[in-house]
Amino acid sequence: MLLPMGDYPQEQAYILSRRLWAGWAGLLAQVERMTRRCDSEDLLHDAYVRMAARPQQPDNEEAFLVRAAVNRARDSYRREKVRGPATGEDALALLRDGAPLQDEALMAQARLRRVSEGIDRLPPRTREVFLLQRIDNLKYREIAERLEISQSAVEKHMAKAMTFLGEWTKDW
Repeated sequence: MLLPMGDYPQEQAYILSRRLWAGWAGLLAQVERMTRRCDSEDLLHDAYVRMAARPQQPDNEEAFLVRAAVNRARDSYRREKVRGPATGEDALALLRDGAPLQDEALMAQARLRRVSEGIDRLPPRTREVFLLQRIDNLKYREIAERLEISQSAVEKHMAKAMTFLGEWTKDW
């Protein structure tokens, strides 16, 4: 006994798919014209997936697809207006954790301790000049005025401190 076509939901879906696929280019052109977006095919495909997932098919599938794609484009436009355009790199950046890994944090703490020990080993005047420049962010001229020494002496103390600390942390 032959059953008429369309009695089975699977056959209906197949027939619908073939009919929509035959008219896909026309639907795509309509969506592109209405949305003026470069992702029109993605919008149309999303609309098709949503329609296929519905328990009951709409009366006019083509109109449903076009309207759903246009609505999706409007939603995307509004979202981009508020948040800015989304790119693949943006999505990856959201997933990345900016915090250092545990072993990196431990290594940084060890290096910091090593530098701190090196600063403690500097001669008192050299350490004072170094800290005024690096921590207090003073210019060489300001350090010279504050310590009542020449700017050349400040430069020599800084060179001495940088050379010593460079050697002190060389293998770290």
